[in-house]
Amino acid sequence: MSTAPASPQRKVTLHTLQAKKERGEPITMLTAYDFPTARALDRAGVDAILVGDSLGMVVLGYDTTLPVTMEDMLHHARAVARGARVAHLVGDMPFLSYQTSVGEAMRNAGRFLQEGGMNAVKLEGGREVVPAVRAIVAAGIPVVGHIGLTPQKVNQLGGFRTQGKSAAAARTLLEDAHALEDAGCHMLVLEAIPDRLAGLITRRLSIPTIGIGAGAACGGQVLVTHDLLGLTDGFAPKFVKRYANFHDEMARAFAAYIEDVSARRFPEAAHAHELDEDVFRALAHEWDGALAH
Repeated sequence: MSTAPASPQRKVTLHTLQAKKERGEPITMLTAYDFPTARALDRAGVDAILVGDSLGMVVLGYDTTLPVTMEDMLHHARAVARGARVAHLVGDMPFLSYQTSVGEAMRNAGRFLQEGGMNAVKLEGGREVVPAVRAIVAAGIPVVGHIGLTPQKVNQLGGFRTQGKSAAAARTLLEDAHALEDAGCHMLVLEAIPDRLAGLITRRLSIPTIGIGAGAACGGQVLVTHDLLGLTDGFAPKFVKRYANFHDEMARAFAAYIEDVSARRFPEAAHAHELDEDVFRALAHEWDGALAH
């Protein structure tokens, strides 16, 4: 008995995400920086993929996200866009790609859609980035906001520290969140803020919030995929849950390969391409004859 093929999944849009917020359903987001990871995330059914400037630290080996350029981001965005067809794709605007002027912010945001294949862009900051957000949204480009611990301001913040712990700082974050929603953001990332504050912001906004180190009351969650998979061997933030330990597994596999090659256990006959015996004999005869002369 034949069965009809499964209907293709529908593209996740900002309306899909807003509907999940209104139904009280958590939104799932993870980072990706390459084609195979994007394909795997799409296959798993993640709602949104962030091509984060965190690639500077987990892929390019920088200590911060500050050295990451627009060309870096577009290179990785294109790879992700080729791999993911369903998830909502968000490109992270790197340092100085939107802070210098509103015009520059609009141009670079447009490049993420036009050249990078993204569906939206993400900007770090509160009320200071509202003019850029308004202009980008007015140009027809969806924008995700990002407040709390904003890694591009790591030097100003004095390191990667929890934000919003004092009454004044918490009030500032609440005001920033409302300002970003009013400016047209369709989603807001809350990073490294107290969970009760994140819950309060989430309840007060009509747009979804996505937490990273902000507790369970947010409208959704995001993690850096390299942290989730245990692909790095260094420090992991408190809020990270590791679902695998791929770094150790890769090291084990690499060591096994080196051992097999050194002991001539690899490659085996099963890994070799065969040459027809008659062809081989003819070649050997010709070669031996040539050497004899």
